[in-house]
Amino acid sequence: MSERPPPGPAQGRPTWDPRHKPCIPTVMIDGATAHHSLCSLLADADKVAALDCASPGEDVAVIEYLMAICFASGASPTSDEEWRERVLEEQELTPAAEWLRGEPDDSWDLFHPETPLLQNSCLAEDLRDSGTGTAQLVIEHSGDYNQHFDHHHLELDNPLTAAEAFRATLTQHVYAPYGRARMPGKRLGAKVTNLAAGRLTGRIRVVALGRTLGETLRLNLYPPDGPPGPLNTSWTTEGVVRRDFERKVKPRVPQGPADLHSALGRSVLLRPRNGPRGQIVVDKVLIGAGEVLELAPERHLQDAVFSNTTNGLRKPLWPSPSRALWQEAHALYSAVKDDRTGLYARLRTLRYPRTGTGAPYQLWAVGLLANKALPVAWAQGAYPYAPGMAAHLYRASRRGSDLAEYLARSLKSAAVLAAETAFPAMRAADEAGQVARLDARWAFWPAAETPFHELLDEVIDRGPEDDDPVSEPLIAYAQGLMATARTQLLRRLDTLPPSDRNHRARARAVQRFDDDMSGDRAPAELRGEIARD
Repeated sequence: MSERPPPGPAQGRPTWDPRHKPCIPTVMIDGATAHHSLCSLLADADKVAALDCASPGEDVAVIEYLMAICFASGASPTSDEEWRERVLEEQELTPAAEWLRGEPDDSWDLFHPETPLLQNSCLAEDLRDSGTGTAQLVIEHSGDYNQHFDHHHLELDNPLTAAEAFRATLTQHVYAPYGRARMPGKRLGAKVTNLAAGRLTGRIRVVALGRTLGETLRLNLYPPDGPPGPLNTSWTTEGVVRRDFERKVKPRVPQGPADLHSALGRSVLLRPRNGPRGQIVVDKVLIGAGEVLELAPERHLQDAVFSNTTNGLRKPLWPSPSRALWQEAHALYSAVKDDRTGLYARLRTLRYPRTGTGAPYQLWAVGLLANKALPVAWAQGAYPYAPGMAAHLYRASRRGSDLAEYLARSLKSAAVLAAETAFPAMRAADEAGQVARLDARWAFWPAAETPFHELLDEVIDRGPEDDDPVSEPLIAYAQGLMATARTQLLRRLDTLPPSDRNHRARARAVQRFDDDMSGDRAPAELRGEIARD
């Protein structure tokens, strides 16, 4: 597909249209890397293996936007039966590309003076007075809006290419954490400074991945329960009544899936200029409050996997600083196994085209881990899924997580006993530090993740035709994980200097661990037995 030429001098201002400009990095089926425009990405979706953006959140944000375009263009299924046909027959997404190509040019200009793509032109005056460098646009750079953890600073002159700014803006709209805007509210209203959390902030977004981008989009599109709603190309998109900033926001209900998946969670405005080689770059940015949506779980959170907090509150699965995402994989398989409607119920209806080893699909979970308003890291994990194997995968992942938890508790108990023996006179204030010296859990948890994924892969490879594809792999997983935990415990105990007391501490800790592994309360797999559950 031919790309449009860059704007000429006669146009008098920068223009940039992601429909025709290469702006999305991808990996092709043959392993080559490429950059696609939005139109070519949809037209060639079944030749693209995966997106290759700067972060997992950026990948999700692009998928969200492509879904919105598909809904707006009518390239979405009208029923669960049609959804299944589209997936199994691998129907192309070229109608969405053709629809997008025919859209008005002004609606897709990233730097249009009145309707800039994804932005709010009402910020124009404030941008001149309060605009900063591009650090605040990129979530990984945004830090505390002062000095950022990767040494980006708000005033740092670090222009972004138009493509980078486009993708970062998409990510802001869905994942930006709450906080305060770095702008006054004198012109638009004081509430423009109140930044609400983005639609996907604070929860795990699950994307069903196929073996191509086209298959991924077909898996995640769903039958709308009404009109698709408007595609939000700009804050002044027709057909959407926007909030003002003079009073406390009243959340609005999305008008349909196109509206939902393209909602503008921030007011953003970008300032373009010509770069040193004639390319268009963004050098100044302003971010204010955006849309706040009223979301109904069954209608607007079809991918969400619900879990209960410690105080009994039921909410979508969330990223945790203390619990690795893979430990919650069983919740995803439970949803596929039991949900009656939505994404997971549809996945359960697919056939398993077993043509070799490996899973035909992956459940990809992504979340933004934040400390209040400070982004910390992206949490992500991909878990294999094959139709007809949800119950097997649920059992393997739940038992696998429980086994790892048990081993971790045993390592903690051994460390406490070793510390009490080696340092009998330690003060209460010093206890945590002395135990931490001997606690092997911090090395154990990262080491446990790869064997867990290998366990799930082994279950998939054994296939649904195996009466029990889980028990033997679970025993092998448990035995390997136990050996890893014991080795790491010994390494921590080796840090104790030689002495009679420390030798006794070492012996008691190892004995406690071994007793935990063979006792009646230990999971059956640690004793080489099949669990009966």
